[in-house]
Amino acid sequence: MHVLRTVLRPGWIALGVVVIAFAVACFTLLAPWQLGKNSSTEHRNDLIRAAADTGPVPLAQLAPTGAFDASNEWREVTISGHYLPAAQTLVRLRNVDEQAAIEVVTPFAVAGTDRVIAVDRGFVRPAEGAAPPIPAVPTGEVTISGRIRAPEGTTPGRGAHSEENMLAVYTIDPAEIGRATGLRMDGFYVQLSPAQPGSLGEIPLPQLDSGPYLSYGLQWLAFGIMAPLGAAYFLYSEIRQRRRSAAANRARSSTVTAETSSESAPAVDTAGAASSARAERRRRVRSDLRAASTAPDPRQVGQVGSGPDAERTPDQVRDKLSQRYGG
Repeated sequence: MHVLRTVLRPGWIALGVVVIAFAVACFTLLAPWQLGKNSSTEHRNDLIRAAADTGPVPLAQLAPTGAFDASNEWREVTISGHYLPAAQTLVRLRNVDEQAAIEVVTPFAVAGTDRVIAVDRGFVRPAEGAAPPIPAVPTGEVTISGRIRAPEGTTPGRGAHSEENMLAVYTIDPAEIGRATGLRMDGFYVQLSPAQPGSLGEIPLPQLDSGPYLSYGLQWLAFGIMAPLGAAYFLYSEIRQRRRSAAANRARSSTVTAETSSESAPAVDTAGAASSARAERRRRVRSDLRAASTAPDPRQVGQVGSGPDAERTPDQVRDKLSQRYGG
């Protein structure tokens, strides 16, 4: 009963709801989110390692169509064709080596085909209060090498826009750039390798480590386990404290009852003794009265008494006895 009353308190009900919701979030949202990022990072690292051990191949060999194949990401390809500088696009809000950067994407027309590839030429540092200087691309047909990259997609409301007479975006999304420039581009882009025609600042490859995602995921799992255990411990402590308080109250009540009984016992005995004494006096009075009423009158029998009560009548004796014994 104590357990039920404690559990059904409004505060404990609210705490239980919060703890259960937090544990469910840990196991279904937070931990899978971090563990999923860890798996994604591990997969990316495996692709980079495999690509680093493989030399560049012609684009037509690795990507004969314009569709993106995730298993080919980070593979290096060679492409022949020419740049389309009129459709050049700035990619804002980038970070390279922990410094602000602007990446430059210039479409590249593949020789002998109608395919157009978005080529990330590298980065330039932003200039204070002015458009950054961007070196021009070479004219005519060139052969370049670069790594295939997955499209980054576009967040709604943050698509292509005009900025200082140039097209600007926030992510490298060939579909979005194609819509803004009127070009039909393949579903991936190519990150230009160093020392290539038209290359700018080199964008380094990601470091091959898993990051903190695995430890974060395990921490969320631990939190999801610890939260119910902690709530159960506090509930157990509350119940134990309540039982101790109830036992102390019962012991205190027993002590008070015993003291009250011991204090009232002499009064009962005294009253009983007094009652018994009064009854005994009444009995003695009645006995003396009966004896006095039946005793002969000494004057009638001719005897003379020698004491102070010798000449008293029975009625006088009765009155004296009543005065003496309170009859």
